[in-house]
This record gives sequence, C-alpha cells and structure tokens, in this order.
Amino acid sequence: MTHVVFPTVTVIICAYTAERWVWLLDVIDSLRLQTWAPNEVFVVVDHNEELFEQLARTVHDVTVVRNTGPRGLSGARNTGVGLADSDVVAFLDDDAEAAPDWLERLITLYDDPEVLAVGGRVEPVWEAGRPGYFGEELDWIVGCSYRGLPRVATEVRNVIGANMSFRLDVIRTVGGFNLSLGRRGSIPLGCEETEICIRSKMGAPGSRIVYEPAALVRHHVPASRGTVRYMLSRSWSEGISKAQVSRIVGHKRALGPERRYVRRILPRAIFAGMRDWSRGDPAGLGRAVAVVAVVAFTSAGYFRGRHLAHFPGRPLDQPVLAGVSPWREVQ
Repeated sequence: MTHVVFPTVTVIICAYTAERWVWLLDVIDSLRLQTWAPNEVFVVVDHNEELFEQLARTVHDVTVVRNTGPRGLSGARNTGVGLADSDVVAFLDDDAEAAPDWLERLITLYDDPEVLAVGGRVEPVWEAGRPGYFGEELDWIVGCSYRGLPRVATEVRNVIGANMSFRLDVIRTVGGFNLSLGRRGSIPLGCEETEICIRSKMGAPGSRIVYEPAALVRHHVPASRGTVRYMLSRSWSEGISKAQVSRIVGHKRALGPERRYVRRILPRAIFAGMRDWSRGDPAGLGRAVAVVAVVAFTSAGYFRGRHLAHFPGRPLDQPVLAGVSPWREVQ
C-alpha cells in the first residue's frame, strides 16, 4: 500500500485595520476547526502598531508579526513567506472565514508534483444583502469567485487572493509578490496574485495551477463595497492593475482569460438581466447596465494604466526577499 505524505503548511493572514477585529478573530477560529491542522499560522500586521499590540495580547496560539516590508498587502504577504518553514504556504484574508475542510481540500492536490499552486472558491457574505444590480458575474469586484469559473477542480491561469496556496520553494524562487502591485490599505488595486501565478508558470514549463471550488472560504462584504461607487472605483483600479501586469508579463499572458470572460460570460449576463427585466424584475435592467458600466470603467482604467510613465511604489528591479532573485521585467 502506498503511503501518502501530506505537505506541511503555513497559513498567512494579513491584517491592517482594527475595524475588522471581529472578523479577524473569526478567521483565526476557523483555522482551529480545520480537519487538517496547519503547522504554523502567522498573522502579519501591516504597519498598525495598535492592532499588533492588541492581537499579541489577545491571541496566543498563532504568531503575530509586523510587516517588515513596505506598506501594503504584497509586502505583508512577503513578510509571512520570509518567515515560513513548511512545504506549502496558504493565504487567507482577514475577513475570509475558512470552511472546516478548506486546508485539507487544498493540500490534497499537491500530491501531483507538477502542481505549483492551488486556490479555492470564495463565497461572498453580504453584510447588507446582495444589491439587486450586482450580478454574480461581477463578484470578482468584491474579491470573490464569480459566475463563469469552473465548478470542478480545473487548471487555471491564477488563483484568487483571498483563498490561495503555493509551494514555498516556488514562491521564493520567483521572488515573492510584486510590491508594485496589490492593495494598499483601502486603495482597491490588485492583480498581485495574477502576476505571481504567471511568473511561477513561466519558470516551470509543464506545471499547473489549480482552482478547487470544493476548498471554500466565506468572504465578508461590507455594505460600502456593494455600492455603485465602489463597483466603478474597483473596476477602474482593476484596469490600472491589469495594465501593470501586462507590462511585466506581456499582453497575451495577462489578458487571455479576461478576453474570454468579456466575450462569453458578460454578454450572457446582459441578456439575462434584460430578460429578467422584461419579465417584471426591475433589478434586471440594473444588472445589465452594471455589466456595461464595469466593462467601460475597467477598459478606461486599462488604457489609462498603459500610458502611465512608471509603476507606483518600489521599482521592479529591487529585490524584496533576501537570498532570492530581484524582480525582472519579462519581455
């Protein structure tokens, strides 16, 4: 009989604000209930000394550390990666509660040596209920899985930031998360997980990144993120971020799935919204209009990003983790 050896796992939670205190404690609680316990858990506090001290006083079965890099999600994640001592590192947001079998579902897929990263489904938990104009096709705006993603374990280009894992040696070899990308506090930039997934595969031909929807986390969505204002702001920022990624890894790698999403998923969403409206659902028209607006704002952000003179933040050629290669722009 073949004996299966599961990899060791470090879970990294990044936090930056005390406003999510109750949710953060719920996330930590969800890790205590896992069917496969992590070997270590780091909570990385992003330049918030008051939150760091409060956590250190309150929570004693996880390791609370300060972000030693630049302010932002990428710097916080890299801090955790630098401290990890395991085969796999898994990431949770401070407002994303893991299902009991979340970690077990992720690590099972690492029995294939060609798998570099595994991510799971992120299900929104709307604080004030889902707005009628917010179709499931647009749930990526609030950091969640959206209609159109696979329903069974499937190879994908990239995983979702609120629910993802990587082999530790892979993430260190490529230099960690790009500090030019990713959310900084409440500024809704992103795509750092997209960029690192693309770079990881470029360095390992024949490898795979897998989306396993059975590995579930529930992501709290505050009422402020269900507004039209946030929807359009996040869409604009997504366009900016995608432009940055395309300048690093090339347009084809950066935008392939997005083109398929715009051509196949969104037209069906518009049609469904108009159909629902014609059948007496007044919110259907809002869903259709929202899709058009999101495409317009994302496209405008992308073209704006293409004309930016330089990336914000740390230059791409500056190293972020000791002992690994610096960022390199791929031609």
